[in-house]
Amino acid sequence: MERYQYNSAVEDFRDEEYPMLQDSVYLDHAGSTLCSKSLMDAFAREMTSVLYGNPHSGSSPSQRSSSQIDRVRIRLLDFFKADPEKYDLVFVANATAGVKLVVEGMRSLPGGYVFAYHQACHTSVIGAREEAHESVCLDNAGVQSWLGGKIPFKPGTCDSPATLFAYSAQSHMDGRRYPLSWAKQLKQSEAHSSSRMLALLDAASLSATSQLDLSDPQFAADFVVTSLYKIFGFPDLGVLLVRRSAESVFDRRRYFGGGTVDVVLCGDEQWHASKPYPLHERLEDGTLPFHNIIAADLAISTHQRLFGSMDRISAHTAYLSRELCRGLHSLRHANGSRVCHIYSEIPDDVTPVEAGPIVCFNLRDDRGLWIGLTEFEKLAILKKMHVRTGGVCSPAALASALELQPWELKRNLSAGIRCGEDSGRFTNKPTGIIRASFGAMNTLSDVSRFLDFVQEFFVEELLRVSDQVSPAMASGLPVTPSNVRVKTITVFPIKSCSGFTISPGVRWEVRPEGLAWDREWCLVHRGSGQALSQKRYPRMALLQPLLLLNENVLRVRYRGGTAKGQPTQVDISLSNNPSDYDVDFRQTSSRVCGENISAQSYLSEEINNFFSNCLDVPCMLARFPAGGRGASSRLSKARLQKHQRTEKAPSEQPPPFPGVPSPPESDSELQVQPGRILLSNESPILMISASSVELLNQAITKSGASAVDESAFRANVVIEAVPGQRSPPPYSEDSWRRIRIGGHGFKLLGACQRCQMVCVDQMTGERRQEPFVTLAKTRRLNGKVYFGTHMQHEQLDRSADSDAPWPTIQVGDAVVVDEQVDEQVDE
Repeated sequence: MERYQYNSAVEDFRDEEYPMLQDSVYLDHAGSTLCSKSLMDAFAREMTSVLYGNPHSGSSPSQRSSSQIDRVRIRLLDFFKADPEKYDLVFVANATAGVKLVVEGMRSLPGGYVFAYHQACHTSVIGAREEAHESVCLDNAGVQSWLGGKIPFKPGTCDSPATLFAYSAQSHMDGRRYPLSWAKQLKQSEAHSSSRMLALLDAASLSATSQLDLSDPQFAADFVVTSLYKIFGFPDLGVLLVRRSAESVFDRRRYFGGGTVDVVLCGDEQWHASKPYPLHERLEDGTLPFHNIIAADLAISTHQRLFGSMDRISAHTAYLSRELCRGLHSLRHANGSRVCHIYSEIPDDVTPVEAGPIVCFNLRDDRGLWIGLTEFEKLAILKKMHVRTGGVCSPAALASALELQPWELKRNLSAGIRCGEDSGRFTNKPTGIIRASFGAMNTLSDVSRFLDFVQEFFVEELLRVSDQVSPAMASGLPVTPSNVRVKTITVFPIKSCSGFTISPGVRWEVRPEGLAWDREWCLVHRGSGQALSQKRYPRMALLQPLLLLNENVLRVRYRGGTAKGQPTQVDISLSNNPSDYDVDFRQTSSRVCGENISAQSYLSEEINNFFSNCLDVPCMLARFPAGGRGASSRLSKARLQKHQRTEKAPSEQPPPFPGVPSPPESDSELQVQPGRILLSNESPILMISASSVELLNQAITKSGASAVDESAFRANVVIEAVPGQRSPPPYSEDSWRRIRIGGHGFKLLGACQRCQMVCVDQMTGERRQEPFVTLAKTRRLNGKVYFGTHMQHEQLDRSADSDAPWPTIQVGDAVVVDEQVDEQVDE
């Protein structure tokens, strides 16, 4: 069969077998792990028509399970072309559990073991080094050097009688494949060594779309781990294949479980007799997941019926990955620079590379700056492009590909960057990658749609001009801030829930942490301690708070549907009465925006059950009142931008928006002393301009989508033109540095970086693609999307009279700009 061959038959049954893919592009490594509808239907029929029991019993249902387990074990050995005379198959929870089982055996050997692993190994394999006397990470050259006779371990530091070498048949990160003959070659080169040579092969990535052939005469690995869910989609099960010549490794394994021993003495004499044979009976501790094993039998049959052979899947997915790789490689910005930096090998028709169907890459803008993974993911989620980003559990391969030094990885960890994720702090070098991988059910349309997605959002089609002008100049209108007033004031008492709009004529206090009662409460997940957010639970928008100050009550109404008999509202006292809270909760850390906090959780079952029932999430209400210290207080993270960058486009195609602020710089003159905040993300107060929303909506409706409401941006203050006066230029707020509202001074802290939460309709709780899609095309700089501005009140000295009233603002107050940036600084 040809190396690249598209299987058009997949298109015929995909919509029927995989209805979940109809509006999505699924290019995760689990692209080969989606369950087919016919498999799940067959499993449901089996479970509802045949009774199976615990295989450790002698009943008929139990014996039926035992027979099926034996049958599936043989079918899987045959699937991997493993001779039952040479291999045994052990069922495990997943590939990682198989690795841990090997480690159990190796560490029980007299003298323990030393461990060498290839740099492409998965994190779960690398973890085996912690039980070894000595370990070493090898690249390709290191393995070849070992094959040439140079021992990789330190001389004279280890006299272990056993050596374990582990490597991946196919890299989880970039799809590169490594010789299955390495194990045989190493054993031959170490034939005269006093140390026993054993090899562990991670075949989870390879076997997902290619034939794992243990009958190959060059194959000599002693232990092979793989995951059935990566091949069939279901069940969630792994297997460990053990060469019978290596079974003795497990002879001294200490732990035993139910079903793996014949006799156990527990009195004065403590002794047990393990089952002598076969190996799988000695290693499969406890009750096997027999329903999953039975499902594996159905999975094999369904898989073969739908896709034929693994060779056919391999050719099909290789074709798709080649087309994607070629498409990404060909993308260019208007200035000719490449859009994608590809880490996977680029296939060629004449000399095809030996690689799996994985394309690993990062994106650059037209200046060569890296586009952050976080910003890429925001758009990918909205457009239903399911790919994986970050470190993809390949730490050594990732560090090698990105040229990350140990000190850089430690610095990233200190900055809160974990598992290859990025926070936008470092733009000189990426911290993770984007990985697209294919499975049996992917089609050519997935490739086309993904390429269109990258083209639409990440390819600069206009030449960048370095001239800098102010936002007001770019709009062609003079700044007339005296014509501006406050349109609306909104507070959000419970973080991520709906807002409470202040009525005209009502003066509202401005406190050091922001507007009074703004984001003083949050909902905390009972299991994780994480504060809930609309990004994950959009129905939170349907929780409508009402501040009844005369009654000293925060009343929360749920605007969605509730089960019959469930309350639709709950009252919460505004008084900070200690008896309302769980005093022990302060010992339990919660997390808000990735930051550890200590809040006060409510004891009331009525309150907590109300929120849990409305959202169908086990949660509790917590309060984060002002005045705390340590983990009970937070500081503003917003920073004033150094300058604004406005770029001129060719005269025949004027830019739809003026420039946006650049990322924070270290210019000391522009630093702002961070003020206190409660549970807001970055700053005390967020402000937007109605004219900016109007211009944004013009672009949205021009694309055929519906305009968005101002509430989508969840601003505390919305400003507008005084009726009868000319509106302030859209985005003129980007250049303001200090303003007065009703005579009170406010300092602007910098532009607000946006995420896909703005796409949650605040009236219905439904997700959509706008306005983030349009913002990403028109208000993005260095991969970040900006809209609105952060600000804080410039407090008066209250030390002389601590009882002085707080300043107040109200709807209709005049907004006057005291300071703005008129000149731009070229980079």
